[in-house]
Amino acid sequence: MTEADTRPPSPAGGLPPSPDPLEPLPLLRRELGTGPSGLSAREAARRLAVYGPNEVRRKARTSLGRELVRQLVHPLALLLWAAAVLAFVAGIPVLGWAIIAVVLVNAAFALLQERQAEQAVETLAKYLPEHALVIRDGRPSAVEARELVPGDLVVLEEGAKVPADARLTEGGIEVDLSMLTGESTPAERIAGPGLVGAPLLQEPNLVFSGTVCTGGQAQAIVFATGDHTELGRIAALSQRTRRDPSPLEQQVKKVAWLIAAVAVAMGGVFLAAGVAVGLPLTDTLMFAIGLLVANVPEGLLPTITLALAVGVRVLARQGAVIKRLSAVETLGSTNVICTDKTGTLTQNRMRLQAVWTPEHGREPGPWDGELLRTSALCTTVTRDDEGELRGDPTEMALVEGASAHAAPVDLDGRDTGRRALFRFDPRLRLMSVVHADDVQGLRVIVKGAPETVLQTLEGSSGSAAAAAEELAHEGMRVLAVAVRTLPSGAEVPSRRQDAETRLRLLGLVGLYDPPRPEVAAAVRRCHEAGLRVHIVTGDNGATAAAVAREVGIGLPRLQVVAQSESIGDHELDALLAPSDAEVVFARSSPETKLKVADALRAHGQIVAMTGDGVNDAPALHQAHIGVAMGLSGTDVAREASTMVLTDDNFATIVTAIESGRRVYDNVRKFIVYIFAHLTPEVVPFLVFALSAGTVPLPLTVLQILAIDLGTETLPALALGRERAEPGTMSRPPRPSSQGVISRDMLIRSWGYLGTVSAVLVMGAFFYVLWRAGWHPGDPTGTGSPLHHAYVTATTATFAGIVTCQVGTAFAARTDHAALRDIGLFTNPLLLAGIAFELVFTAALVYAPPLQGLFGTAALPLDVVALIATFPVIVWGTDELRRWVRRTHRHTMP
Repeated sequence: MTEADTRPPSPAGGLPPSPDPLEPLPLLRRELGTGPSGLSAREAARRLAVYGPNEVRRKARTSLGRELVRQLVHPLALLLWAAAVLAFVAGIPVLGWAIIAVVLVNAAFALLQERQAEQAVETLAKYLPEHALVIRDGRPSAVEARELVPGDLVVLEEGAKVPADARLTEGGIEVDLSMLTGESTPAERIAGPGLVGAPLLQEPNLVFSGTVCTGGQAQAIVFATGDHTELGRIAALSQRTRRDPSPLEQQVKKVAWLIAAVAVAMGGVFLAAGVAVGLPLTDTLMFAIGLLVANVPEGLLPTITLALAVGVRVLARQGAVIKRLSAVETLGSTNVICTDKTGTLTQNRMRLQAVWTPEHGREPGPWDGELLRTSALCTTVTRDDEGELRGDPTEMALVEGASAHAAPVDLDGRDTGRRALFRFDPRLRLMSVVHADDVQGLRVIVKGAPETVLQTLEGSSGSAAAAAEELAHEGMRVLAVAVRTLPSGAEVPSRRQDAETRLRLLGLVGLYDPPRPEVAAAVRRCHEAGLRVHIVTGDNGATAAAVAREVGIGLPRLQVVAQSESIGDHELDALLAPSDAEVVFARSSPETKLKVADALRAHGQIVAMTGDGVNDAPALHQAHIGVAMGLSGTDVAREASTMVLTDDNFATIVTAIESGRRVYDNVRKFIVYIFAHLTPEVVPFLVFALSAGTVPLPLTVLQILAIDLGTETLPALALGRERAEPGTMSRPPRPSSQGVISRDMLIRSWGYLGTVSAVLVMGAFFYVLWRAGWHPGDPTGTGSPLHHAYVTATTATFAGIVTCQVGTAFAARTDHAALRDIGLFTNPLLLAGIAFELVFTAALVYAPPLQGLFGTAALPLDVVALIATFPVIVWGTDELRRWVRRTHRHTMP
C-alpha cells in the first residue's frame, strides 16, 4: 500500500467526512485508507493532527466568579442584601451578618446545581479506556486510546473496553451494550454483512466506544473517534440541552420583584408624605426604613430552602434521591410521565407464561415438560457458588420453567452431553446445540424467533405462526423450539447450516416479564391526579402495549407507535395533543426520547422522563425532571438526572409527585402566613401618616424586626413540614403558568387575615390609649404624662400582631379543608414554634433589659385578656370563609 493510499481525503475546510460503516468492507477500507496491516505510525500521527484526540470534549467552564455574581444578584438575594443594609442602619450588625450568611449559603446551593451538566459529561469520558491494542506497521502494539484515529485496526478481547466506534473485520465477540441500549443481555457481534434497514446500534458487525467486550476475540477497523462516536454525540447532546429554571425558581423571582417594587414604592410614598406633613426628616426616614423592613420577608428564601430540603429527606426515605432542591416543587407540577418499561413498570425478570404444541395447542399436559426440558438443554446459563442461576434472563426463565414442570435439567449433565454449540446469531435470530444422551441419542436442538425457526421446518407451519402472533399480542416474548434426531453413527455437524435444517417443531414457549404489583395502583393514582403516562421503550410495540394495558396505561385510549425512530415532529404533535390518549413509543432511540421531551415541553407540559442508559442522558437533561434508575442505571444517567430511584420502581415516581404537590402547597401556606402580617405592620404607618401625626406611631421599627426575624420564623418553618391536605392527588396538576402567589392568596392574606389582624391590633392600640385618657393630637413623647401609656399601647400592638400570627398559623395549615380534617395537634413543630414565639414575646414585654431595647412595657391583665382572644378570632373568621367556599362549591350545579 502506497502512502497516497493511506492518506485520508482532504476536503476544503473542516474535518474529513465520516465514511458509511455499513458499506462493503473493501470500499470502507479504501475510504479509510487502511488495510490488513493497519496504518503506519507516521500516518496515524498525521491523522491525529487532523481528527484530534479520541476523547469526549468538555465544554469550557464559565468562571466561578461570574457564576457567583449571577447568584448574588438574584432578585430575592437583592432583597436580602437590602434587608442586611437596613439591619446595619438600624444598629443591629449581628442580624445584618446573619442575613448575609443566608445569601451566601443559597448562592452556594445554586452553584452546585449549575455544575451537574458538566459532571455528566465528565462521567461519559470515564467510559473510554486508557489504552487500546492496535495493529500499526503490521505489528500489534498498545497505544493510548486518545491517540486512536479513523482507519486504525484494533484488537478486541474479553474484558476490554471498546476504544472507538469500529466495524469488525475478523472474528466475533459478545458486547455489553447496556450503557447505550439499556438492555442487559450481551449482544453478539461478528464480522460479516450488515442488516438491511436495522438501526445503527443493532447492526451485528458494529461495536461502539465505551461498551465492554464480554467474550470472544475480533479485529475491527475504526471509523469514528472522539466527538464523532455515538458516545461523543450523546455528550454533545447533553451539553446542548440546557436545564431551564424550575417553575418555583421562576415564580420566586417574580415574587421578589413584586415585593421589592411594593416595598420601595411604599417607602418612597411615606417618605414624601412625612415630609409633606412637616415631620422631621430623621423621623420620616426612620418610618420609611420601617416600611421597607415590614415589606421585606427576610425569612422567605431560607424557609423555602428548608421546606424543599425537608421534602428531599422525606423522598430519600421513600426511595427517591433528589439532586436539586427546586426539583421537589417541579415534581408537584408534573403532568406527564414518560417511562421505560423493563424494570420500571415490570419486575425485569422473565418468567414462563405459556406453552403451545402443534398437537395440543395451549392445553397443559406432560408434553409441556418435554418441550421445556428440551428448550433448557439449548441454553448456556450456569449456577454460581450459591446455586443461583447466572446468564441470559430469557434462558434462565427456560431453566426455571423446566424445573417448575417437573422436567429439571442438570446443567453439568447438559454440558457433558453437548457435542456442538452454535451461539445465538443476531442476523439469523437462532441458537442451536447438538446434544447426546442415552435415551434419545444424538439430537439437534434449535430455539429462536418463531418466524426464523418455522422456515427451517419440514412441512406446514401456518397454525404455529398464528399461535406465535397471538402470544406476542398478549405481551410475551415467543420462542420456537425445534429438533432433529440424527441417525445412529452420524457425525456431529460442523456447520450450523448443516445442523439447522429439516427440523420438526416441538412447540412454542411464551415468556413474560410481569408488571410490578404496585404499578397498577400507581397508574390509577396518576389518572386520578390528572397525569398522563407514556411509555418510551426500545422493546417491541405489541409487548409494551400488552404491559401498558395490564397496568392501566391507555385509559380511555392507547396509541402504539411501532417504529418511533422514524416519527416526525408534526406526527408527534398530533399524537401528543389529545388529552385523553396515552402513547407507547416502541423501538425508541436517544433522539426519540429527546424529541418526545421537546414536543411535550412545546405543548406547555411539565415532563418527568425515566432512563437508565448513557443514551438517555440528553433526554434526562431536557425533561423538567430526569429520573434515573439507581439499581440498573448507568453512572451517566444518574449524573444527568434530577432524581434517582433507589428501587427502580414506577410507583416511587408517583409518591414523589405527591410529595412535590405537598411541598408546593406548604410553600404557599407559609407565604400566606408571612404576607398576612404585612397588613397589620403597614397599617400603623398608614394611620400615622393619614392622621398627619395626630395619632402617634403605633409600632416601632425594632418591634417590626422582632416580629419578622423573631416571632415569625419558626412557625413559618414549621408550616413547611405540614402534612398533605385530603384530596392532594385527586385534583389536576396546576397549570405551568400558575404563579406561586395567586390573586386568591393575596385576597386571603391581605384582605381577610391581614385586615382582620390589622383591625384587632389597632383596636388594642387605641383601647390602651383611650383608657389612659388620650385624645387625638395629645403629646405622647418622652416626658409627657401619656408617654408610659403610649409605650404600653405600642407594646399591645406588637403583642397583638404576635397573637394574630398564632391564629394565622392555624388558618394557613389548610387551603380548602377544615382544620379538623388534618387534626389540631398533627404538626408538633408548629406547636413548638408557637410556644417559642409566645415565650419570646413575653421576654420582650416583661424583661426589663429588653424593654429598654425594644421600647416595650408590661401589659395589664385586661389587655392580655383582650389580645388572647385574637388567635381564635383570626382563625375562626378564616375557617368560616373556607366553609362558605366549600358549601358554595358543593351546591353549584
